[in-house]
Parts: sequence; C-alpha cells; structure tokens
Amino acid sequence: MKIEWAPLHVPLARRLQTLVTAVLTVTFFTLPLLACLVVAVVLFYGGIILRTLMLIYFVYMFVDHKRNYSILEGNGWMINRSNRLYRNYRDYFPIELVKTVDLPPNRNYILASFPHGILGTGVCVNMGLDIGKWLELFPQIRPKVGTLNQHFRTPLLREIVRWWGMVSVSKESLVRLLTKSNDPKHAGNSDGFTSNAVAILVGGAQEAMDSHPGKYILTLKNRKGFVKMAIRTGSPIVPTFSFGEVDIFDQVANPPDSLLRRVQSVVKKLTGISPLIPVGRGIFNYSVGFLPQRRRIVQVVGSPIDVVKSEQPDAAYVDKVHRQVIEDLERMFDLYKEKYIPNSKNSKLVIQ
Repeated sequence: MKIEWAPLHVPLARRLQTLVTAVLTVTFFTLPLLACLVVAVVLFYGGIILRTLMLIYFVYMFVDHKRNYSILEGNGWMINRSNRLYRNYRDYFPIELVKTVDLPPNRNYILASFPHGILGTGVCVNMGLDIGKWLELFPQIRPKVGTLNQHFRTPLLREIVRWWGMVSVSKESLVRLLTKSNDPKHAGNSDGFTSNAVAILVGGAQEAMDSHPGKYILTLKNRKGFVKMAIRTGSPIVPTFSFGEVDIFDQVANPPDSLLRRVQSVVKKLTGISPLIPVGRGIFNYSVGFLPQRRRIVQVVGSPIDVVKSEQPDAAYVDKVHRQVIEDLERMFDLYKEKYIPNSKNSKLVIQ
C-alpha cells in the first residue's frame, strides 16, 4: 500500500487539532482498560491509605448508583462540556449541528440517533463534549448521551463519562431523566433549564459492526425498546441523523459470514461491546493509523414524534410509532443526503 504523507507545511491550527484528536482518540479507545488497570495497581501495590480510600470510593460508587443511577444532575461543570480542547476536536472534522424545528423546553425528549458509526462521534460531541452549539440552538434543554450501564459500574471511568454528560441507558435511569418536572419553579430546575434531551444510539454495538465508509446500514427493525420507553414516559421521539459519521473510520473487513464477525458477535453478546478493529489515518500520513479521517459530520435534528403516554404500551401502537420513526429517518436521509454526503447518488439507506 502506498503511503500518502502529510506535507511539512501545515498551519499550526490544524496541527493542534490533530494533536488533540490523537490524544482524545487514544483516550476513548483505552479508557475502560486504563481505568481498571489503575484500580488494580492501587489495590495491589498501594499502601494502606490508598487501599482504604479506594474501598471507600467503591462504597460511594455503589451507593450513588443505587440512589440515582450515577446521574449527574443538570449540565455538570461546563468546563468539562465546553472548552478550547474540545473545540479543537470539533473543528478537526468539523462537526456541525443542524436544527430543523424548535424543541419547546416544556417536554423531555428521546433523541433516536443514527448511525452509530465506530464511536458515535457527532452525537457525543454535540450533546456531550462541546455543548455550546446545542445550548444556542435548543435553549433550556439539557443534552445527555446514553451509554452502557456497565460504564457506571467501572471505577474512575464512571466519573469521566459523567463529566461528559453521559447517562446510563438502563430503564431506571431513563425513567428518572424523562419524567423530570418541566416546571421552571421546580427545585430540580434551579439551573434555568426545564427539559432533558437524552440521545440514544439505538443501533448500538451491532450497528457499529456494520460501519464502513459510504455505507449507511441501520440496526432498527427489531429495536423497539426506545419506543416503549417514550410511551411509558410520554416523551416525544426526535429522530436525528449524523451524515458523515460512517466516513471517519473504516474497519478491518468483517462480512456477516466471516470468522471475525462471529468472534465480534460472541464478545458483544457476553459484554455488550463489539471489539472493532478501526482503520484511520496517521499523525503524519493520510493512509493508515488510529486517527479518524478529517471528514465533515453533520448531525441533523428532526421533528419530534408525539406519543400517547401509557404505562403498558400496546404492541400495535408501539409498531405504529416505530414505523413512523423509520419513515421520518428515510425522509430525512433523502432530503439532506445531497447536501451533506459527497457523491450522494451512490448512497443508500439500509434498515435492518
């Protein structure tokens, strides 16, 4: 394979963006393992004081998760959700956010987000790491990003993902967030915000395994849990689509009948995480490495789909709302693909 090297004369701003992206990418891929490694080192090699502090932390973590599912109320510390470091990461691609309609802050929302891609980069930046643009477009609505519940049972890792505005996608956590009062006078809204918007990457690890440049393959046909949650809590579903998400990374070929895919599927079944082998670019070359490619990501936030609240969702009604989500995603893809996807004539939306 011929290596395409980066030129020597690159603007300092772009070099800084590349450096920040390299650091954050390594962090995202290794954080769960590093967190467990740090804890193991402290427990095995730390003195009595460090071990005692770690055990106290374990108790706190257990109690806090049992009490409120590790939810960090409000938007947390803004320094962790909007700063120059994350702005460089946003500008590297760049990542954009497009509003199609207003979302009134008198409701709580589920944002059904597609596609997952390798890391869900667009959604995680717009609604987690760098939320300034979100707050500008959707004032008084707190952005949250749902992720695996097990992340909040992992020491140290839980603190970092909480700082980034992430919440557990467990049933209990979502119910707590989506039933929060929208009354401006409620004590829980003293931060000036009256609504929660929780982004759920519905396709999850399964959809990530199908992520390859130019291929928009969504895992959705049999994913109805988010619809049931919306009906139980009376929360509108807002479809969102991140154009370009699948283009920033490729991955080692893993067709459905391959040995690699079978291994990935087994690990996903056991852990909830699919062990992907991403392929990107390097720091000094554009051909191979662990960095994502500099390709534009545009997250388009669609119109809310209202639902009739019911503690026991009727199966036929769940199917009806689910079909509407699919239809809205297909309509959104057709409406915006020419604007946000290069060579869009060859791009098709596959829902499986």
